Amino acid sequence: MLNLITDIEGVSVGNATDLKLGSGITVIVFDEPVTASGVVLGGAPGGRDTALLDPSMTVGAVDAFVLSGGSAFGLDAAGGVQAGLREVGRGFPVGDVKVPIVPQAILMDLLNGGDKDWGLQSPYREMGYQAFKAADKEQFALGTVGAGAGATTATFKGGLGSASAETSTGLKIAAIVAVNALGSATVGEGPHFWSAPFEQNGEFGGLGLPSPISQVDTHMRLKGMSTTATTIGAIVTDADLTKQEAHRLAIMAHDGFARGLLPAHLPLDGDTVFAASTGRKQRPDLPAFLELCHLATMVMARAIARGVYEATALPVVGAQQAWRDRYPDRVRSLKQGDIA
Repeated sequence: MLNLITDIEGVSVGNATDLKLGSGITVIVFDEPVTASGVVLGGAPGGRDTALLDPSMTVGAVDAFVLSGGSAFGLDAAGGVQAGLREVGRGFPVGDVKVPIVPQAILMDLLNGGDKDWGLQSPYREMGYQAFKAADKEQFALGTVGAGAGATTATFKGGLGSASAETSTGLKIAAIVAVNALGSATVGEGPHFWSAPFEQNGEFGGLGLPSPISQVDTHMRLKGMSTTATTIGAIVTDADLTKQEAHRLAIMAHDGFARGLLPAHLPLDGDTVFAASTGRKQRPDLPAFLELCHLATMVMARAIARGVYEATALPVVGAQQAWRDRYPDRVRSLKQGDIA
């Protein structure tokens, strides 16, 4: 396993990154339509085709998810991904027409110092198409790439993170997340991550938690640019789930937000989690589904810390400092295979 969401068979990830713009797109593409749902718990969300993910809605399967920077301008990205899917004949059949189903969530990264003077048309539709064409079934970069390119947090540069796990019955589950939180992924002003109890094999430095955690460490820390928020992500499993069960998995992944970020789900965050089941493995019984829910929380918390740990500062004036800029001596180089 690569400790990435592509550990789930049938899942590809593509990124499009523009460091001058200070923004980007991440697309999660499925080989075939997958059962999907999602949950929005932030107070200021932005999305496309998110209402159909409610378990009461008719369409039960999607072709791809899109995570995007650009705030509302970034919603153009799903159109580019739809264009790529249409090229290859994918989509929900409506008569003799196929309509690709591509739910999308956006984060606000318009005030991070990047050049947002793009003229009449935003670049996000074309970037969405580029991300789709770049989708790969194996390795993809983390940190300041894709939807994580322009991401920031209260204390350090945010970024794109991912993590995976396997249940005791052989089911796989994995998360991907663009960490652009109004709050912080780190404890106080130090290098430790709130996700530390769930870390596997030093994937974000192996520092553990500070001891003791002081009252000052738990004080609220928010971005100075308080409107540039929102953490968005997806949780995917190869277990055969219903739409209602996928919805529950998204809720559990939000618990990973609450364990990896302090605070999460604020009125100015648009925190959103998509969930999908490829159905390539067996249908879980109740104990197995409970274990999936448990792991959904942990892989999302781990992915959040990895997104910040792997990030590098944007090459723009006034860019936020990255974790590894302040703590270069604490960056751990993982050996091949030394992953969860």
